[in-house]
Amino acid sequence: MKILFAGGGTAGHINPAIAVANYIRAKKPDWDILFIGTKEGLETKLVPKEGLKIKYINIKGFKRKLSIDNLVTVRDLFIGMLQARKIIAEYKPDIVIGTGGYVSGPVVLNASMMKIPTIIHEQNAIPGVTIKILSRFADVIAMGFEESKNHFKTVNKLVHTGNPIRQELINIDKETAKRRLGLDNKPVILAVGGSLGAQKINESIVEYIKSIYRKNKVYLMFGTGEKQYQDVLDTLKSQGIDLEIDKNIRVFPYINDMNIYAASDLVICRCGAMTLSEVTAMGKPAILIPSPNVTHNHQEYNARALEKQGAAIVFTEKELDSKKLNNQIENLLKDQKLLQQMAKNSFNMGITNAAEKIYNIVIELLKESGK
Repeated sequence: MKILFAGGGTAGHINPAIAVANYIRAKKPDWDILFIGTKEGLETKLVPKEGLKIKYINIKGFKRKLSIDNLVTVRDLFIGMLQARKIIAEYKPDIVIGTGGYVSGPVVLNASMMKIPTIIHEQNAIPGVTIKILSRFADVIAMGFEESKNHFKTVNKLVHTGNPIRQELINIDKETAKRRLGLDNKPVILAVGGSLGAQKINESIVEYIKSIYRKNKVYLMFGTGEKQYQDVLDTLKSQGIDLEIDKNIRVFPYINDMNIYAASDLVICRCGAMTLSEVTAMGKPAILIPSPNVTHNHQEYNARALEKQGAAIVFTEKELDSKKLNNQIENLLKDQKLLQQMAKNSFNMGITNAAEKIYNIVIELLKESGK
């Protein structure tokens, strides 16, 4: 069998596809898997890193205001459609899975017109534009959040699978992770602003670092985002903070070490669907700061779903300042009963078998198509 994945741009669209692809490889090692992405997205790094094949097409999104760039986008869309059709015709996939991002549009649409079974997966509580358009053509719509069902018209196609996550996250226990990282029993705080970073979160965490520097009370694992990494290091240095002296504070451009996630007692992060799916699968209490720069404010909807279940505390970016964040962290670390209850609530929300559910949908569609 040949399985074609299309998804790209951000890690939130790529990682679920990789998680499903790896699950399929484990179950069916003889099946062939190919990704389609763009050369501008993170898929150029993340997909080959997993030993998976990838081909590229030209596609980008429309500006949300009148712009000459949109004429170029129309041209690229036409080219992308032709490129996607050529790859599909040559590869001859038995099924196509789209996980969002602009690249999934021409791939899933072409596959549907070519009568190839298709699955699309929406990670967020509010569907993106591409997925909403493709929902009219796809055979199955897999949902990361139950709440997203209210935004689709084709109810008979909907399946709540949850978001596929990296299996390594649920295969490592906290104590093993701490031992591997050389940590003792101090609380471990994980703070990340996403793969690209988030300036206001980074600024607030820098202020928090100033309050804990050389006090030996907590461990802080801080992912700045690649674009802002050097700026954060320069700011810390200008504030007299030497990371060589205080080894309890560790700063990274991007955190991909599963041990750091597993070891954490509290997570401070944005509210992308995949991030929250991993947070709940591991049962981590969280302080959530939704990005205001996303379509339909979907990150706040994602965050409120956890807040409603008592698994997280939410600050909008307007509400966030370093003093509020510092106080909230201190209050949670002092109230272990509350922190443990939040962890339990988070774990109860987690879905750890989403990749298996999507794999089962693949098997059913293949049977229905006579494969």
